[in-house]
Amino acid sequence: MKITVNLDEVLLDEACQLTNLSDREELINFALQELVKSRRKKNLLDLAGQIQLTPDFDYKALREIHRAAN
Repeated sequence: MKITVNLDEVLLDEACQLTNLSDREELINFALQELVKSRRKKNLLDLAGQIQLTPDFDYKALREIHRAAN
């Protein structure tokens, strides 16, 4: 897909140096992938403490079942 955007040249140059990427298309795709990965992690962290397990849930037994299956 072809899109025309105005980008900060200084920011692009710094990002190229930090990532060792010289192709700007590759750099922008990489940046978008990193943004998505970061936001997904944040969304998972937002769930911390919100999941309530039943008192009799045996996570160790579940782990053993999973190990036996592999």
